[in-house]
Amino acid sequence: MDLVRLLRRHARPYRGAMLAVVLLQAITIAATLYLPSLNAKIIDEGVSQGDVPFIWRTGGVMLAVAFVQVIAACAAVWFGSRASMGTGRDIREEVFGRVSRFSAEDMSHFGSATLITRGTNDVQQVQQVFLMFLNFMVAVPIMMVGGVVMAVREDPGMSWLVAVSVLVLAVVVAALIGLLLPLFRSMQSKIDRINGVLREQIAGVRVVRAFTREEFESERFDAANADLTRLSLRIGNLFVMMFPVIMLILNLATAAVLWFGGHRVDAGEVQVGSLTAFLQYLLQILAAVMMGAFMAMMLPRALVCATRITEVLKHEPSLTEPLVDAPSDPDALKNSTVTFEDVTFTYPGAEEPVLDGVSFQANPGETTAIIGSTGSGKSTLLGLIPRLYAPTGGRVLLGGRDVASLRRGQLVDAVAMVPQKPYLFSGTVASNLRVASPDATDEQLWRALEIAQATFVDDLEMPISQGGTNVSGGQRQRLCIARAIVERRGVLLFDDSFSALDMTTDARLRTALAEHVAEATVIVVAQRVSSIQNADQILVLDAGRIVARGTHDELLQSSPTYQEIVRSQQTVEAK
Repeated sequence: MDLVRLLRRHARPYRGAMLAVVLLQAITIAATLYLPSLNAKIIDEGVSQGDVPFIWRTGGVMLAVAFVQVIAACAAVWFGSRASMGTGRDIREEVFGRVSRFSAEDMSHFGSATLITRGTNDVQQVQQVFLMFLNFMVAVPIMMVGGVVMAVREDPGMSWLVAVSVLVLAVVVAALIGLLLPLFRSMQSKIDRINGVLREQIAGVRVVRAFTREEFESERFDAANADLTRLSLRIGNLFVMMFPVIMLILNLATAAVLWFGGHRVDAGEVQVGSLTAFLQYLLQILAAVMMGAFMAMMLPRALVCATRITEVLKHEPSLTEPLVDAPSDPDALKNSTVTFEDVTFTYPGAEEPVLDGVSFQANPGETTAIIGSTGSGKSTLLGLIPRLYAPTGGRVLLGGRDVASLRRGQLVDAVAMVPQKPYLFSGTVASNLRVASPDATDEQLWRALEIAQATFVDDLEMPISQGGTNVSGGQRQRLCIARAIVERRGVLLFDDSFSALDMTTDARLRTALAEHVAEATVIVVAQRVSSIQNADQILVLDAGRIVARGTHDELLQSSPTYQEIVRSQQTVEAK
């Protein structure tokens, strides 16, 4: 069972706290079971005999036992909470660590919405059930066994009432669990759906407003919300039905004890105090079963959540770290040649490769530009260098070493990349620039901002909202470029990172960048020919293949595809 395996592995560090819970719960239950016996003595030996001193003495003992019960119960809850909260924290940490190792392929396999739900809501459900288990389920068997023993000790003749009441209650609980399990499994999927819809609407709010799709998106959310609400109501109806049924069983058991017990008292077979104690023990037994029932009602959802969490933890990232570190090169800037050897890449489930037989070499101190139509594989090619993807054929070499043999840390030290979609984290300009270089000085940050033409920054503590939504697209691109060049890397990758810049800013940035990274290998994906015409080497991609290569002037003479791109952009600029 996934839930048991998950808790057994992550709760191991809290064995001391769990042992304390068991001992304290045993003390609590022992005190709880002892109180009805003392109460029976007060009735049979004190009240019936008129022995007031005995009543005071026994009452004092009851107060002391009740005090111990309260202290032990509070301590048990405290230790149980520490164990369950710590276990939940450790599970979340492992889920986050596993997801952070996922490649883009792994992320698309699950989807962002379900990964968020599995790392938060699902873990919370498992954590809550573990807390309930420590607080209730440890006490339930002790209470039931002890209650049965004490009840039979008080009046063996009515022990059959205990068996009948517990059996009826167990049948009711089992039936409800059978109905709830498939509903809870469906509920987690519906939470995934509403999470995904809400995430899309928040992330794409500008698109929604631009196309006046507010009403349509509201209907989408309402449909997902109503679907979840209907299922929650079905589950709620079962929960609501459970408590009246349990109370009915408790009240019928009480009436049966009073009816049959009254006859036994009248016949002199049992004393009034013993009958009262038997009734209290029966109610304690049924209360224990009711606690177990409440736990059992939560268990189906936790089982589903544990399975979903285990699926994430068992999923092996498609990009694995090498077992042995590749030998480090102390002079990475001078050994940063990027080589593609007959590289092929196919997305999972795709019929045709997005890259097919790509071979080229990008040398230090040179700028290699990649241009081509939309969907020709430019961004995918760039993503193979820092191992965002793994080639399905061929090899990608960095400094003569296969990037598959390098650990992620070594790649980060050698390669800096500005993605096609610039992303900034909530914080400040300084915190964003120090993402890849935590030890960078303020002088290095200002120098990077100067190179990136980020003249709009007048304070490193300038606030940045999540995603950089409080700055323009061009400002986001310049900040991301500055982040990549805070510290020099052997390889700089720019994935259409200048598209939001005007021609003048673009020219100034490239001039400053060329001076700063003169020894680095620079690979640029671009759409505008004017941005790459001074590149040392231009690769023209078409349908995943390199159909031409050379300088700007050479391609103008030899490549029909490049000529067509140039003509199309000149026509647009002329208009």
